[in-house]
Amino acid sequence: MNPRVKKVKANEKNYTLEIEFENGEMGVFDVSKYLNIGIFKELIDKNKFKKVYVRFGTVVWESEQDLCPDTVYEDSVKEGSV
Repeated sequence: MNPRVKKVKANEKNYTLEIEFENGEMGVFDVSKYLNIGIFKELIDKNKFKKVYVRFGTVVWESEQDLCPDTVYEDSVKEGSV
């Protein structure tokens, strides 16, 4: 099982997320490829995009969009560890 998300910070300039995982690894996840799909279209609004948080190890937005922790871990570009 992949590590869960511990912290998340939105970069609304390029629709990426800075992620800290429970194992201490850091990564960047590109959300832009999801912005033309279903409920993720709402996140094109940068004010909505930046309202991201972690709930039970999962990336979630106020509008209830979420990303699977395994997808976030596997598809993020790793940047070392804390």
